Amino acid sequence: MTRARTLDAHDALAHFRDEFHVPKHRDGSDSIYLCGNSLGLQPKGVRAAIEQELADWERLGVEGHFHGKNPWYSYHEPLLAPAAQVVGAKPSEVALMNSLTTNLHLLMVSFYRPSGARRKILIEGSAFPSDRYAVASQARFHGLDPAEAVIELQPRPGEDCLRQEDIEALLEREGDQIALVLFGGVNYYTGQAFDMEAITRVGHAAGCVVGFDLAHAAGNLELALHDWGADFAAWCSYKYMNSGPGGISGLFVHERHHHDHDLPRFCGWWGVDPAQRFSMPDEFAPQPSAGAWQLSNAPVMLMAPHRVALDQFARAGMPALRRKAVAQTTFLLELLDGLAGGGPEVITPREPSQRGGQLSLRFGAEAKAFHEALTEAGVVCDFREPDCVRLAVAPLYTRFEDLVRFVEILEETRHG
Repeated sequence: MTRARTLDAHDALAHFRDEFHVPKHRDGSDSIYLCGNSLGLQPKGVRAAIEQELADWERLGVEGHFHGKNPWYSYHEPLLAPAAQVVGAKPSEVALMNSLTTNLHLLMVSFYRPSGARRKILIEGSAFPSDRYAVASQARFHGLDPAEAVIELQPRPGEDCLRQEDIEALLEREGDQIALVLFGGVNYYTGQAFDMEAITRVGHAAGCVVGFDLAHAAGNLELALHDWGADFAAWCSYKYMNSGPGGISGLFVHERHHHDHDLPRFCGWWGVDPAQRFSMPDEFAPQPSAGAWQLSNAPVMLMAPHRVALDQFARAGMPALRRKAVAQTTFLLELLDGLAGGGPEVITPREPSQRGGQLSLRFGAEAKAFHEALTEAGVVCDFREPDCVRLAVAPLYTRFEDLVRFVEILEETRHG
């Protein structure tokens, strides 16, 4: 514990913890919250941000669109630059709208265009179910059988994570049949971080469109979507980005697609040039940015928490957040490795570049019982069938001391 307290004392991000509400255990102490990969904690500034919009609605009614403290008509616009910083994009390449799977569908309308022999979609095996449902339904929408159109690349027998060389080999071997590569940035179950730059490069060399689901990567990894050249991406904001349950989603469309008016898309009035919105033109003319994929005006009550969260990310900076996440997962691995008799099996890659801020532990048949005991002792973490407990560090509020205490509770639970 002494080492952990020293690390916390020298942590340049430690002060951010005071900006969050940390759930309490029944004894009144702070819970050990290791579940930011499911739902991030609430920044203390969120209540005031929402109450400001409620006050303007109460005071101004419809006039709040243009005369509120933060005018609702343009509410989303100041958020684009900080959101773009988080994902390594230009502000014009980012839009904030809808929910994650909705945005993936809207993007696939434009970027999954099966034709001739090139009809397939490549996803990682054990992708989050919503992604699997989404790509299967897109295949059906185009009259294809998902069993034939969707390739789920599985790890080698006896392994939990995909090897980069296997991804590249499949693309080189079957790329001329693949219309779309859609990978997660970080696999939700194993915590494996994929080499998105390499996947983009190899996918494009094979003639494929390449997109990413960044649900577990945005706010977790340092991303460079523009420089990598990915065609599109989407993410949620309620996990590592701490923007509340069902928080606003974001999407990225590379600028090389912004002037392609032949791209099919589902359209709404918010996607036209803002200067023309109230001219109500008869024909949809997409604005030359990712905003062309917008359908409707900003959901202000969802964006208010995101505004607060993005301010925190801008002040902390992704490089510092990533350094701390690597340091904390490395520290936790050392603690687990040092357990007498050995710790639970870690199925997340040990190479820092191949993991995000998550470690997934396999406990075998006792996994559910272990999770229940950990919960009873004040640890908030996540159980996934059949035998996996997922732990996530969130550098804005996780302390090194929390990790030591988790391992102590784990030991107490094992030897009960």
